[in-house]
Parts: sequence; structure tokens; C-alpha cells
Amino acid sequence: MLPVAYFGFKEIQLKKLLSVFILGFVLLTLILPQPVLAEEALNGSQIFSNSCAACHINGNNVVVANKTLKKEALVKYLKGYEEDAQAAIVNQVTNGKNAMPAFKNRLTAEQIKTVADYVATQAEKGWLSSPSQTEGRPDVEKSGELN
Repeated sequence: MLPVAYFGFKEIQLKKLLSVFILGFVLLTLILPQPVLAEEALNGSQIFSNSCAACHINGNNVVVANKTLKKEALVKYLKGYEEDAQAAIVNQVTNGKNAMPAFKNRLTAEQIKTVADYVATQAEKGWLSSPSQTEGRPDVEKSGELN
């Protein structure tokens, strides 16, 4: 038990002060963004599934059909893609444009870079390399290529 007066504070005042600090700490941990687990941060496929696939399932675009994430469309519509694909995708995801919302307040810079790497890789592969996208499809051989 604390003495009745501790550095000029009464015991009840110390308990209230401690309660305020604890409450403040709890609120800060709930409000501030939580650190991303290393395995989650490095998984571009998971970030894409959680944040992008609603509009860009399998590299397509449900909002503006011709502006897909396929290499041909990225070269045609995404400024700077041919010079630096990753930087162009990072810029688009971070800042958005037209129908594409900005994700700078939804994803960390590391998550944006990770998903940009994933998108660039998938664009190069034609968006058919993920087993979940090709599993059970009779038109796709085990190599991931269309028959």
C-alpha cells in the first residue's frame, strides 16, 4: 500500500492518475495502426486478396473493363510502367487516380511495395500462376499455362 501522501499526492489522486495513464495507453493501442506481422507483410498475394481483388480479381477490372492489371493494359494506361513497373504501380496504389482509390491511408508503404511487386510479377506471368486461380480448371495444364 502506498503511503497516504506520496510526493505531495494523496493515495486516491495517485490511483486516479494511474487509471488515466492506463486508459490512455489502451486507447492509443486501439487507435494507432498495428504493426504488420513479417509473414503478412511479405505476402503480396494475401494483401492483394484483402485489398485489391474486389475490383481486380485475377488481374481484371470490374469497374473499367479495359484497364486491367494485365501487362498490355499496364503498358498502355499506367504512366511510367515500361520505365519502372514497380514504381508506377506503387504510385498508382498510393495515390489512386480516377476510379482507383488511394491506399496510402489503408496500407503501409511496405504493404504497397509488396503488393506492387506481386502485381508486376503476376502481370509478367499473365495472372495464371497462382494455384488458387488455376486449380480445377480443365483449360490450364499443371504448368499454369492455358491449353
